[in-house]
Amino acid sequence: MQELADRYGFAFLGESWLPEVLVVIMVVTAVNIAVYYLLRHAEKAASKTANVWDDALIRAAVKPLRLTIWLVGLAAAADILGKHLGAPIFELVPPLRNVGVVANLAWFLILLTGNVADNIITSREVASGEVDRATVDAVSKLIKLTILVVSALIVMQTLGISIAGILAAGGIGGIAIGFAAKDILANFFGGLTIYLDRPFSVGDWVRSPDKDIEGTVEYISWRHTRIRRFNKNPVYVPNALFTTIVVENPSRMSNRRIKETIGIRYQDLDKMAAIIAEVKAMLLNHPEIDTDQTLIVNFNEFADSSLNFFIYTFTRTIKWVRYHEIKQDILLKVAEIIGRHGAEIAFPTRTIHLESAAGGAA
Repeated sequence: MQELADRYGFAFLGESWLPEVLVVIMVVTAVNIAVYYLLRHAEKAASKTANVWDDALIRAAVKPLRLTIWLVGLAAAADILGKHLGAPIFELVPPLRNVGVVANLAWFLILLTGNVADNIITSREVASGEVDRATVDAVSKLIKLTILVVSALIVMQTLGISIAGILAAGGIGGIAIGFAAKDILANFFGGLTIYLDRPFSVGDWVRSPDKDIEGTVEYISWRHTRIRRFNKNPVYVPNALFTTIVVENPSRMSNRRIKETIGIRYQDLDKMAAIIAEVKAMLLNHPEIDTDQTLIVNFNEFADSSLNFFIYTFTRTIKWVRYHEIKQDILLKVAEIIGRHGAEIAFPTRTIHLESAAGGAA
């Protein structure tokens, strides 16, 4: 049998290391199959819970864990071969195995971070406003970057590369890069400030009295913020600018204000008190007016061509279109009240008084 195996090139079947390698491969295959079905069952169970961590952990572990099992198993098989064959190439197996394990661990942590971020964003906490989408995304990116940097340093140390010199050179290089890229760093820290302080979020309407900036926030990156103007033009604002200017966020207002001055004719002075009283009563009973806020209706000016009274009140809604519908309704009701009292809304007029000429001699 051995002669037949040697004749057809299967002499390795008689080697003593073959059973050991086959046992290792079979064990690795069995473990992989068991892990696959175990994780699949655990994932189905975790999907029924509201916890953002359990299903994220299991989904992140599936591929890296199975790949690690294969990596460790094949490294063990290669180690057996190396002991029997004595080839120098097998000396590369331990460091390559270590690098692979570190890479798989980094892969798992990156997947876990992304899965947790996705779960938080899609959870009810975002819908209720308790979690800001931009902040979750920013923290996720920062954690992934940290994982990559730390993993790269561990890999270099595993391969016998001293990271002390790299860190020292990185410190000196960091100073040089800091001077050369100060604007980029300023934008980075400006973006970090936005993510931490959250003066606005994606979807908010913002404007700045210091700069010609007004529109809806579409995207916040580490370098710039994209704002869509109301004429639909995009504006890309460097994040560093937001640390030096005043930013208003009308999207977070609690109410919208109605502030109007209305004038009636001078000959309607005797009707002013009744008009003001009825207008105020109308506002107090209007379902869209927030009576818990300041509400003023007062006569306040003898103008050139009119007697002016002003209305100062707040609507319950903050929606732009609905606000103007409410404002229109109130102004029409004010005009109706003025007309019902027999008065008229004034417009600019001028009265000329002519003195009669002195009578002639009889």
